[in-house]
Amino acid sequence: MPETHDVVIIGSGPAGLTAAIYTARAALSPLVLEGEPSSTSDQPGGQLMLTTEVENFPGFPEGVMGPALMSDFRTQAVRFGARLETVKASRVDLSERPFRVWVGDPEAAEPTYLAQSLIVATGAKALMLDLPNEQRLIGHGVSTCATCDGFFFREQDIAVVGGGDSALEEANFLTRFARSVTIIHRRDELRASKIMQDRAFANPKINFLWNSQVLDIVGDEKVEKVVVLNTKTDEKSEIALSGVFVAIGHRPNTDLFEGQLDMKDNGYLVTQAPSSRTSVEGVFACGDVQDDVYRQAITSAGSGCTAALDAERWLEAQGGH
Repeated sequence: MPETHDVVIIGSGPAGLTAAIYTARAALSPLVLEGEPSSTSDQPGGQLMLTTEVENFPGFPEGVMGPALMSDFRTQAVRFGARLETVKASRVDLSERPFRVWVGDPEAAEPTYLAQSLIVATGAKALMLDLPNEQRLIGHGVSTCATCDGFFFREQDIAVVGGGDSALEEANFLTRFARSVTIIHRRDELRASKIMQDRAFANPKINFLWNSQVLDIVGDEKVEKVVVLNTKTDEKSEIALSGVFVAIGHRPNTDLFEGQLDMKDNGYLVTQAPSSRTSVEGVFACGDVQDDVYRQAITSAGSGCTAALDAERWLEAQGGH
């Protein structure tokens, strides 16, 4: 027989583990399916496991290493009675309560767990360039978040890869710190909105490298240069840089909920703001899986608290737990 839990949390970044801390303190004995180790952001601990120093999380005036911060989150959740399993949910059935959750073989007749309520905190992953050295140099000059890492690039020459609104927003933000920001774009025109384009074109610190594709990011300990291909002439060139910000979009980890929970056109889960309620009663979503605007560790943690309180109150209204 599958185990039954009052609260099952899928995901273990700042949102999932904050939800675990709050539901555990409410004596709900949450089960957290934290994911499996991998080189992507849906691993245990989420995207902060791929960063080095985090300087904008409140309470750490000297900064804190991303993996250390997530280890503390985890320890705190366990201290209050959360149970963490280092496994990945492979299938869910939200058509009736208790909800059914599979781990391992998604075709198995019996689910692994039954959940009276479910908190979805599966996060999102930044789309990457899939270059040989990209993963190795994340946190050592390669970043996907200007707000998180821009501060480290004072008076340095850096690049932003992309041509949409988020790329231009990152580039404009980075000019507060960097000496120069080069936008590397594979076409000869931007996809961004006109207002964002006007702002970037008017910024004296921003340069544009058109019809260009990054072939490689070079550096032993940290980023030293990029190899770029001109897509019109097939010419290769090298540019000395100390930072590369990849801004080609994010993809929420929502495949598991396809056809079961309402999603926006971009795949992010729809929640009934200001609550964390989804389109299915008893299912709550928090963190980057439903946030396509802010995407910060602190906003994720805050929404994890929201989801925990919503789940606790909802269970109470169902007649206790």
